[in-house]
Order: sequence, then C-alpha cells, then structure tokens
Amino acid sequence: MDKKIAKNRIEKLKQEIDYHRRQYHVYDRESISVSALDSLKMELFRLENEFPEFISADSPTQRVGGEALAKFQKVTHRRPMISLYDAFSEEDMRDWEKRNINYLAERGESLSSLYYCELKLDGLAANLRYEKGIFVQGATRGDGQIGEDITLNLRTIESLPLRLFKPAEKELVALGLKEKDIKNLFYLLAEGVIEVRGETIMSKQTLAALNKQYALEGKPLLANTRNGAAGSLRQLDPQIAAERHLEFYAYDLILGDYERGEIVLSRAAADKLVELLGFKRVRDNKLCHGLAEVFVFQRYWEKNKDKLPFFIDGVVVKYDDLSLWPRLGTVGKAPRYMVAYKFSAEQATTKLIDVVWQVGRTGVLTPTAILEPVKVGGVTIGRSTLHNLDEIERLGLRLGDTVIVERAGDVIPKVVAALPNLRTGKEKVIQAPVHCPRCGAEISRLGDDVAYRCLNKNCYAVALRRLGHFVAKGALDIEGLGPKIVEQLVNEGLLEDVADIFALRREDLIGLNGFAEKKAEKLVAAIKSRQEVALSRFLFALGISHIGEESAQTIAVYLSKFLSSPIGRPQELLRVAKKCRLDDWSALADIGPVVAASLFNFWHSQETAALFTKFEKSGLSLLLPLPASGALAGKTFVLTGSLNSLTRQEAKDKIKAKGGKTQESVSRLVDYLVVGEAPGSKLREAEKLGVKILTETEFLKLIQ
Repeated sequence: MDKKIAKNRIEKLKQEIDYHRRQYHVYDRESISVSALDSLKMELFRLENEFPEFISADSPTQRVGGEALAKFQKVTHRRPMISLYDAFSEEDMRDWEKRNINYLAERGESLSSLYYCELKLDGLAANLRYEKGIFVQGATRGDGQIGEDITLNLRTIESLPLRLFKPAEKELVALGLKEKDIKNLFYLLAEGVIEVRGETIMSKQTLAALNKQYALEGKPLLANTRNGAAGSLRQLDPQIAAERHLEFYAYDLILGDYERGEIVLSRAAADKLVELLGFKRVRDNKLCHGLAEVFVFQRYWEKNKDKLPFFIDGVVVKYDDLSLWPRLGTVGKAPRYMVAYKFSAEQATTKLIDVVWQVGRTGVLTPTAILEPVKVGGVTIGRSTLHNLDEIERLGLRLGDTVIVERAGDVIPKVVAALPNLRTGKEKVIQAPVHCPRCGAEISRLGDDVAYRCLNKNCYAVALRRLGHFVAKGALDIEGLGPKIVEQLVNEGLLEDVADIFALRREDLIGLNGFAEKKAEKLVAAIKSRQEVALSRFLFALGISHIGEESAQTIAVYLSKFLSSPIGRPQELLRVAKKCRLDDWSALADIGPVVAASLFNFWHSQETAALFTKFEKSGLSLLLPLPASGALAGKTFVLTGSLNSLTRQEAKDKIKAKGGKTQESVSRLVDYLVVGEAPGSKLREAEKLGVKILTETEFLKLIQ
C-alpha cells in the first residue's frame, strides 16, 4: 500500500475506533459489535506494524479502555489494569509464542511451554481492594490507569466476599506454598493489602428473567448480558445493581507489593487460591502442556460455549510460571505473558468490491455482494446476499465501502452496515440493472413489490431455479436430483416444467453423460417414491411467490377441509383453490394482502391449469394433514444449530407428526427453541425473550 493511502486509512480507522470505543466504554452504548470493532482494530494494528512511523500516542492500539464518567469518584490503580493483545488463529498464537521465545533468548533466558488457559468471560472488569482482609474499594478498568469507584454497587454481589477467608495451612501447602510464603500471605490477610481482579457478569438465565419482567412492565429490554452487567455497575443507585443478580469471577491476584511469582509460583495455583479466599472461579480453566493442547481446549469451548450459563468470547492464554511475568513485561500497553485467543468473530469488516444480480425461481433479481474474502464465524466469506435494492439503499451501501459482515452459527452471511466515515471519495453508487442479466429481457417492479423481476416467462435462469426448488430439501427432497443434474436434464430437453420430473423414465436417462444403468434406475426410483407427498410440502415446492414452509402448512390445513378424501388429487385441489376468494386467503393466519394476491393469481393462471393437468396424469397423490392432535398440539418450535441424530427436516416432520408447528424466527409466541451444535443468533434472542430452550436430548425425549 502507498504510504499516503496508508496514512489516510490509519487516521480514519483511529477516528472510527475511538468513536465506537467511547460509545461503549463511556456511555454504555454499543454502536458496533465487539467483533466488528476487533476487526477494525486488527486492520489498524497491521497497518501500524507495516508503517510504524505512523504510530501515535493517541492511537487506539496504545490505550486500554475508556475514561471515567464524572458522576463517579475516580480511582487510580496501584498497578495498571492492562488490556490484552488478541489472537484469532493458530498462526497468531505461534507468532506470539515465537516472539516471546526470541525476546527471552536475547537475554540469555529460556521459556516454559506450560500454559494456563482461562475462559474469557464477557462482562465488565473490576479491581477489588482488600485492606486487612476487608473489602474497602472496587473500581472499573477505566483507561487502565484511572477507573471509577463502584464500591457500593459491587457490595450488592452475593458471590463477592466482603471479608476474605483465611485458608488452612495444609490447603496452602497443597498449592505449593512454602512456610515463609504462607506467613507472608497470612500477614497480608491480617495487616496488608490484597487486590483481586475479575469479571462481573450477568448470567443468561438472569438476562432472560429480567427481560421477561421488563416486557410485562413495559420497560426497555437489556440488549445482552455484557451491557446488563456494565449498565448495572455504573448506576448511581446500588439498588438497581442488587436487583440485577450479578456475579463476580476472579481471574487475577495481587499480593501487596510482591511481584507475581514471589509468593504463589503458578497461575494454576493462584486460580485455586482465590477460591480458598472466598471467590468464585471458572472451574473449566485448564493447565495445557504446549500450544497443541491450547488449540484443542480453545476449539472445544468454541464448539461448546453455548452450554455454559454465561457468555464467553475466547480463551485467555497465560504462562503458568508467574516468575516469567515480570521478566517478559509489557510491549506498548499490553503484556507479553498473556494473550486473548478469540473465538471466530461473528462479525468482521471488509471491502464491498462489486454487486452482481442473480435470477431466482420466481424471476426476482437478488443483488449479491462480492466482498474481499474475510473470515467470519470460522468460515471465509466472499459473497453475501443484499436481498433487494431497498436494502442497499437502507444500508447506504456504495461500491468500495468498508462494510460489516455478520455470520452467526447457522445463519447465512449478511452485510449489516456500512462505515461511511472510512470513505475515500472514490466509492460508487449501486445501480439496479435495466435488463435481466441472464436472458436480457425487460425487468420491472410490480406494484408495491420491493423486488425487480424478469418479465420473460421462459427465462432459462428462472426455469432452473424453479426446478431446483421443487426437488430441494423441505420441498419434494428427491435424492440424486441436484442443481447440476437438473441443468443437464433441461439442456437435454427432458425437463421444461416441474411436472416433467414425474414423466422421466429409465430409458430417457441411460446414455446421458454420467448416467449408467444403476444411476438411472436409482433416480427414477427416488422420483417414484415422491409420487405420494404431503400437501404442505407440495405447496411449498410449487414455488408460489411469498409462500414459505410456514405459510404452506397454514394453506394445506385450510384447503384440506374442502377435499373429499385423506389422499387428494391435483385436479380436485386446483378446483377447490380456484373457488377461494381474495378475502378467504387474507383471512388466514400469517397471510397478508400481498401473499393473498399472489395465491389468487397463481391458482387462476393458465400455466397452473396446464401444470396440474400434467400432475394428474403422472398419478401424483397428495397426503392431507391430520387434525392437530398429539403431545405437541398447539406448540410452536424453532430449530437452530446442527442436530446429531436427525436432519433438520426430519426434526420438523417429527414435530408436525405430533401436532406441533415449526417456524424460522424466534418471537414471544414460540414455545420451544431446539438447540443443536453451533447455534446461531436465535439462541441469544430466545434467552432474551425467555423462550424455553431444549437440548437435542431433551427434544428427543419430548417427541418419543
């Protein structure tokens, strides 16, 4: 990068980061996610490493937290509350270790490979001061040198001891303390000063309970546990903190003026000592022999973090030998002897390079963002849907913008914001296309629809998407008939519409490229197995505009009331549906005027009539839904994450078989959220709204 461009980018990044840090640390407002802010900081850190001449004292990389608010008394920390450098990959961790090895080697010393790994809690850091064993003062981190006095609020935390316990000598011997060390510790407990640092947090359960209560009282909901903890401790009225049921977990111990390693030799022992003194500690912390074990520990907790009662965003890796800490010292404002090994970010910043338009099964043109590849949620993302032009305008996107990309668990990556303050003036406005990018036909917006559509009914791209949707999971789910095979059969002239699928014969397929006899027979058998299909699946598979799986269930239940037998025929279904008026469709739950109009137009079109004639000839049978009954009747489920024992579609089918209903989004009307591995943002939303959460084991018991 050119020096002039780098200098300009560094200045813009500094301003942007400082703005968001001030919003969070000073005003308790989260104007950008922590992971997105981390992404900006990493970019700044890399640029400053490449161009060290542009590092300035006011750079966010050279400071710790935020300044103290005027409403609290200021407290000067006896030892600075330092911030940590972040590592985001195994490569970052190896680089950190290598730098430390080289640093000590230059001084003729060697380095231990014993690490103490601690879960990185997501709350508000606090320093507690004990004089003669009595809690006398508590302060926030502040800017690392000066914090805020929040003693009264901290005193409301039940898990925080107001008087330190005196451990038994045999307990201290078991930790490796020698006789003189034990005497020194007992002296500090009786006559000296001990400081304990840790994280003040709000549990997931507490957040859910408080938000449930606040919703009933019409009060604003807490955004997340971190904001809940920080906001509680920074209230002038201690009663508010008391009502929030916060917890304090200790992670550091300062014994008077002694250097770390003088009384307690190891971080593992220090962690156990704070428990003997009366504090809660995270019992899942672990001593690791070498980085290989550290990587296993970090991967395990990234995968299993949602099982914990509190939120974590990584693992703090510390040298276990406390005598190394003063020898390694700090670099800039951060220690060499520990590092925050972060989990894969759910948000990151990157550049919007281009926007391409894709044609969907209903002819809708969907803009797709082409991004500079960036790692989000453990996956490298280079593309993201932008939904429609209205969404592009709402976000204020321009080509060349720095944007925030989000991917949480099983959620599809999306662009959630642009950062206009980082613009250079070379960015370009994003224009909608004039013609279909696939067939060149005219495009238009219909009525109040936000989407542009290709008006060519024979558009090749539309036909492929419609056929692909018909056979996909959630629809007919025909095994062996994926997008490439569908395109091949269209190009061979074997498929023109979805009804042609049921007319495919073994002899049509044998001889086609890639089709031997066995493969042809297998595909024909898979198609035949779907000639009896649930009405709700069939309706969803038809690809009617605005009709998703949930709407298809509602429509299937409604239409089944007018069909003569439990197994419906396509022509009878068409006759019944054509009798429904616009008002009939609008009266159904979850069906608004736009969806009602789409249904009415679909059932009255000549294309639908021709299609259903072909369905009838193919022998297609439609299985009508049973009346809602069973153990789950009237219950609504949402699923998130991957289940081990069954697919998501199988889980949905089992819920429906028991009389239950599924939907895709979490709301107060949802009864259960079923959580598998790597759940997404739905879990946080459910916890926020107080929705009952089921593990896979609990769910399986429920549907037995």
